[in-house]
Amino acid sequence: MSLIIKNGNIVTATDNYIADIFIEAETIVAIGKNLAMKADKVIDATGKLIFPGGIDPHVHLSMPFMGTYSSDTYETGTRAALYGGTTMLIDFILQKQGNSLHDALAEWQSRSNDNCVGDYSFHMAVTDFNENTRKEIKDFIEREGITSFKTFMAYKGALMIDDRQMVGLMEEVKKHGGLINVHATNGDMIDYLVQKNKEEGNLAPLYHYLSQPEVTEAEASERFVDMINYTGCPGYIVHLTCEGALNAVRNATKRNQKVFVETCIQYLLLDASLYEKNFEGAKWVMSPPLREKKDQATLWAGINQGLVNVVATDHCPFMWEQKLMGKDDFSKIPNGHPAVENRMELLYSEGVAKNKITLNKYVEVACTNPAKIFGMFPRKGTIAIGSDADIVIFDPNEKHTISVNTHHMNVDYSGYEGWELTGKVKTVILRGTIAIDNNECLIDKGFGKFIKRNKVAQTI
Repeated sequence: MSLIIKNGNIVTATDNYIADIFIEAETIVAIGKNLAMKADKVIDATGKLIFPGGIDPHVHLSMPFMGTYSSDTYETGTRAALYGGTTMLIDFILQKQGNSLHDALAEWQSRSNDNCVGDYSFHMAVTDFNENTRKEIKDFIEREGITSFKTFMAYKGALMIDDRQMVGLMEEVKKHGGLINVHATNGDMIDYLVQKNKEEGNLAPLYHYLSQPEVTEAEASERFVDMINYTGCPGYIVHLTCEGALNAVRNATKRNQKVFVETCIQYLLLDASLYEKNFEGAKWVMSPPLREKKDQATLWAGINQGLVNVVATDHCPFMWEQKLMGKDDFSKIPNGHPAVENRMELLYSEGVAKNKITLNKYVEVACTNPAKIFGMFPRKGTIAIGSDADIVIFDPNEKHTISVNTHHMNVDYSGYEGWELTGKVKTVILRGTIAIDNNECLIDKGFGKFIKRNKVAQTI
């Protein structure tokens, strides 16, 4: 099938111009003014913005956590992402301690295979690094196309690994052209503060936040930055939230070190005052927690300074009934927040429309940098001849309101209920096929492809 998009305002990380796009099969074939090709379907995009499909490199679908599972499946989560203009997700496989990485991959594939509506890939979270695990790294990078490996410096007794394991993993991953992702918070200090608050009878959601003060993230980020500097392994800090942690990255630039940094849409827009809403604050219990307004200002500045490279979501939704598991103890509230459907529209409305970032920067942090860092560019993340035809047609002027009553994520509340936004996703094209149009999904589960990724970028 062929498709032509006429007269749209095409925006990439570097360009902004009006032209036509001709698509054949899954690929962009031509871009130019007044293209004369005949197509099976013509879309008039006059007055609309044309973005590359969004890439969210941080989601958790059907993830086992605290005796339950995150509520979005691979079908519902990838579909909801498409409604919001995100055509590609990267989820996290969690190794079980004592088991192999390939065992974990098989478990996650049993849930994802033939169930995804949009395209997807995996990061491999290593929770038990040993000699057997070491031998699996090369195969994951070279055969499976999974080139990024996550480590947790927190969740003591469950996911956390120590610095000795971390350095060993870094050396092996570097050898084969991969990248280390890190959840950078000080697990020992957090474990101590959680226990202290519980012993003192401080059990409300507010104490989830107070048990993870800024210093726990700043210290761990500094330590991680030093370890990747020593090993020479490319490193990526996921969901960075605060001034102290970003200063660790800023300090690294003084020795010409490049550290990739991701923040999430909630840390740009929401703050810790939400934890004061009694148990309703459980809606925003995530790790790291929401921070202060001064941290929001720091993160927006970090985006414009090139220190913050990616805006993701850490999408990990739980139904309200699941959140109630912690009604008498904040440490038992499942950690997670629904946002995969809202990211692109929120970032446009609160960022571009309010002059905090430019259109080009918007595409850079939501689409292009994730593709470059994680080995998918230029197949994904841009609008160029030869790239996958993953395209978002966006009305920059349409106003609408976020609500649980209209979203497509499998969760019974919204973290942004009642937010009035400017800018709306109208049509989404995935590999040349119209996936979303007029708020209707036109493709089924199984259409989404697993995308094997190349060895990662050292720089962007």
